[in-house]
Amino acid sequence: MSISKLYNLKSKVAIVTGGGNGIGKASALMLAEAGAAVAVSDLKLADAEAVAEEINKKGGKAIAVECNVTEDAHLVNLVDQTVRELGGVHILVNNAGGGGGGRENPSKISVEDFAWRFQLNVYSAWRLSQLCAPHMKEGKYGSIINITSMASINKSPNMSAYASSKAAMNHMTANLAMDYGVDGIRVNAVGPGATKTAALESVLTPEIEAKMLAHTPIKRLGEVDDIAGAVLYFASPISEWVSGQVIFVNGGGVQTLD
Repeated sequence: MSISKLYNLKSKVAIVTGGGNGIGKASALMLAEAGAAVAVSDLKLADAEAVAEEINKKGGKAIAVECNVTEDAHLVNLVDQTVRELGGVHILVNNAGGGGGGRENPSKISVEDFAWRFQLNVYSAWRLSQLCAPHMKEGKYGSIINITSMASINKSPNMSAYASSKAAMNHMTANLAMDYGVDGIRVNAVGPGATKTAALESVLTPEIEAKMLAHTPIKRLGEVDDIAGAVLYFASPISEWVSGQVIFVNGGGVQTLD
């Protein structure tokens, strides 16, 4: 098979959560460039609309959907609207997530805070996978890509809720690959290292960057396209025999501050 076919996503439909900015935006744009129609979902509808407009202006096809991934009705609507307007679902990028990494002192956060991290990062990805899988089976093509984190394998202070939720995503990915593989659906995850998103750049100083790069063989921080490239790999036919895997995109090292 030619290289162009191995990365050809024409006739495929992708959902990208948290697609209005950062890694989600880069992933939506890259999938669209490969030929996929994209449902760009985001908590902030205006941000999703801006990305969808950018895709459409370039000759692609995209819609914007407002979605709070902690609300089940929003998840159901996201899938229903995507199928109704774009004709199906073949690719799901569970990118929306977050937490209080570095601010999760176990003496200060509540049980509700801890549970919310799992609702945001784990439960939403599991539920969207459940909702999308029947459409993927019907469309005879399925790739679910969970965005996890280096925090899922690192050990750091004040990150017990966020880090454990991302570790749960890693293991959930492997187990869902067993469940959905029989239907030809692949389930994989991408674990970004320190990546220059707006959130990181808002706190990044030269001193912090130097500490992050001390144990990073490739001496730069990640760019959002570095992560989107891994998403494209998992979404494309080139990875059709790859499932249950987590790939860490981290410059070959760890970007901790110790």
